[in-house]
Amino acid sequence: MTQDERPKDGFIEIEDFAKVDIRIALVQAAEKVEKSNKLLKLTVDAGEAQPRQIVAGIAEHYAPEDLVGRRVLIVANLKPRKLMGLESQGMVLAASDDNGLSVVGVDKDVEPGARVK
Repeated sequence: MTQDERPKDGFIEIEDFAKVDIRIALVQAAEKVEKSNKLLKLTVDAGEAQPRQIVAGIAEHYAPEDLVGRRVLIVANLKPRKLMGLESQGMVLAASDDNGLSVVGVDKDVEPGARVK
């Protein structure tokens, strides 16, 4: 959706939201991306046959070891993209304010792959 296609009132239809596949993912491994101060390479279990790799710009806010074992929210149907030569197969959701950045997670042990509705 281009800026010209965005609704003037800022609202989207429920059908637009339904296109975004947000899932719970369990971080299995995390490491800094070589030659980058901002990127971490995450291996996550999103309830699929194989783990997926997500490259996230959160290295200035999180040490890799602090993410392993956490359940995070990801956008699972984002078109894959290369960052620093690594394919990212989704996006980790995070919120930021004057206090910094916070990865969005869940407060219970929800199974990896569970969809956010």
